[in-house]
Amino acid sequence: MTWLITGGAGYIGGHVVHAMRAAGQPVAVLDDLSTGDAARLPADVPLVRGSVLDRGAVDRALREHGVTGVLHIAAKKQVGESVERPLHYYRENVEGLRTVLDAVVDAGVRRFLFSSSAAVYGMPDVDLVTEATPCAPMSPYGETKLTGEWLVRAAGRAHGISTVALRYFNVAGAASPALSDDGVLNLVPMVFERLTAGEEPRIFGADYATPDGTCIRDYIHVSDVASAHVAAAGRLAGDPAGATSLVLNIGRGEGVSVREMLDVVGRVTGYDATGEVAPRRPGDPARVVASADLIRRELGWTARHGVEEMVSSAWEGWLLRHPEARRG
Repeated sequence: MTWLITGGAGYIGGHVVHAMRAAGQPVAVLDDLSTGDAARLPADVPLVRGSVLDRGAVDRALREHGVTGVLHIAAKKQVGESVERPLHYYRENVEGLRTVLDAVVDAGVRRFLFSSSAAVYGMPDVDLVTEATPCAPMSPYGETKLTGEWLVRAAGRAHGISTVALRYFNVAGAASPALSDDGVLNLVPMVFERLTAGEEPRIFGADYATPDGTCIRDYIHVSDVASAHVAAAGRLAGDPAGATSLVLNIGRGEGVSVREMLDVVGRVTGYDATGEVAPRRPGDPARVVASADLIRRELGWTARHGVEEMVSSAWEGWLLRHPEARRG
């Protein structure tokens, strides 16, 4: 069978493409390259350049490559931008998904994986976030992901499509420098950017009810995220009859505070990453850590990489793009 990976030229999508290929799975990619980079893709992976909003491009990708399953990763994902441009996010993330699902139904494709996010939970007041934790997203981005889960589930039930939705927690790291994240939207690259500029990293709030006063998050290596997609695709491949309908967290089940993460960054980079305390950001919960029990039971999947590997691999990718940051 052949899998179509939407957004396959992006940071996470590129890792999924390589992981699927390593597992012997034929893949094709649909990507408009608005944030993706075709250089992430192996030379022999077909690329259909087009938006998920373009029904013609989606139909062409499904038809020309004999697609029997879809991994839908394409999405806009900046929380702050989603607050400023909610209509844009609903159009790209919800209408884009609806367009892909409509094409999938018409093409008779019966396997669908949806890339979701821990942003659907909002500010959960629990030690470990399970898939049964109530969802209360705090941004239009999170809302579009939760709406997407509902849409995928409803389409699966109505049309006999087996579905999996994967809720990513805090993704970091790289399988190789060339596949690293070239954006500066998450904690690790934001810290790298400030260190490279000779500035102290910022700690947004050090008075939370946590052991060191800083926020705690569940960080997951992007290679583990990719391997979870491979495991989910394997589950879907074995169920073409629409019996599977899963929503699963992708996390390590271990919390790491901002100060602890900065300590790791300092060890890896050789920079002083102590950081300066800034005021809290509105809406930042003190602790968000995944329970990874359900994905382990359902898919036999467990994260394999630790925080040190995330930071060191991300740093090598940063140095590839910013050689001036290298010390010594």
